[in-house]
Amino acid sequence: MRPSIVILTGAGISAESGVPTFRASDGLWCGHRVEAVATPEGFAANPVLVHDFYNQRRAQLKAVVPNAAHQALARLSAAYDGDVLLVTQNVDDLHDRSHRGVTPKRGFGLIHMHGELLRARCVETGKTCDWRGDIHIDTPSPFGTLGLRPDIVWFGEMPFQMDRIYDALSGCGLFISIGTSGNVYPAAGFVQEATRAGAHTVELNLDPSQGHSLFQERLYGPATEVVPAYIERLL
Repeated sequence: MRPSIVILTGAGISAESGVPTFRASDGLWCGHRVEAVATPEGFAANPVLVHDFYNQRRAQLKAVVPNAAHQALARLSAAYDGDVLLVTQNVDDLHDRSHRGVTPKRGFGLIHMHGELLRARCVETGKTCDWRGDIHIDTPSPFGTLGLRPDIVWFGEMPFQMDRIYDALSGCGLFISIGTSGNVYPAAGFVQEATRAGAHTVELNLDPSQGHSLFQERLYGPATEVVPAYIERLL
């Protein structure tokens, strides 16, 4: 059995598919303050705005497809003789789609730590379900009476499956960070967790992240170029 791998992906891997990055240089996300569309307080203040924002993001998924970087990670999941945990901060479904027609090996797992655009959460019960259409303030929940919200982890909320992620980091032999800014926690701290476990750490990014100096190996360029090239070294 080869060393286990934990891979973290961020907005940079999906940007080349045409998915807007989370925060632009002006501090806005697709023209909106993050506080207005990505916090529980923003949802409570203006649920119509928040639903409209995520309805647009959900609809945009129809116009994008997985790129060569997503496909390289899918090949890794099917060919690597060891555990691979792919943790994405992205709320798109491009990793999921890149695995269609691919049979991952038994040790592969995929975690959307910040949620998914194509899932909805019941405001009353917290239960979730697949959801591909629009959500409005009067859209009934299958589980309760208070309606639905996007199944997205907003600022101030705990990302999903953190215990599983930290457990994998504590035992991994290789940690790869792809397309991340290095300034959003807790994901920005994963490299330090992996280092404490004795793992080799690699940053694959368009430009150096804020935490680039924490990585033992750093390769820079478009994700569609550097990711497939690095993955080929592992196969």
